[in-house]
Amino acid sequence: MIRESIEEVMFSWWPRVFGYYMLSLGPLSAKVDKTGVGVSCHYSLFDEPEADILADYSQLPIQNASVDAVVMNFLLEFETDPYRLLREVDRVLISGGHLIIAGFNPLSPMFIGKMLPKYQQEIPWNGRFFMPSRVKDWLGLLGYQVVADERLLHHHLLKDLKTDSIWSHALKSWLPSSGSVYVLVARKLETPLTPVRAKRKVKQPNWSTAPTAGRTGHTSQSSK
Repeated sequence: MIRESIEEVMFSWWPRVFGYYMLSLGPLSAKVDKTGVGVSCHYSLFDEPEADILADYSQLPIQNASVDAVVMNFLLEFETDPYRLLREVDRVLISGGHLIIAGFNPLSPMFIGKMLPKYQQEIPWNGRFFMPSRVKDWLGLLGYQVVADERLLHHHLLKDLKTDSIWSHALKSWLPSSGSVYVLVARKLETPLTPVRAKRKVKQPNWSTAPTAGRTGHTSQSSK
């Protein structure tokens, strides 16, 4: 249900993401249907045999500024240093490239699982849930513009979600920002290759020529 909801939200966004290379970090990112995306080559990266690239997320074996789009679903929650992961992704992403992040929202019904001992050691409740606003702050520090912020699945997800749940529909209507899953679409802002230096104003001297300057010779000749 989570994957289908993400696919539904991203369906209209994929045609706006284009380029040569797309990197999907993690098996959940790789499984998302990306029909319509305008990217030629797709690669998945995680630590399982079915991945195209086996590597550590925090040390990507990829050249700087060589990837046009990165999909990163439910990884920040399980990283010891999530900001370091974002910086590593920023390193490989080209200027103007897209970064798609999905995560769990702590200000949602999902937080109920955090309070119940039965679920505290189970995935995903054993991870750290970050506020979407905090993730957007991180992206802002790295020079990204968030172009989409969606909240999905207004449900605690402790059991199967019923599509006709009156409680979920009411929560979505009254508190739309309380969706248990958030999806952020961010674009890396283009920056000049060299910084533009501010033009310096030439300070004019605050002195002027004396009124009698240059007239001394004439005066001496006339007195002779």
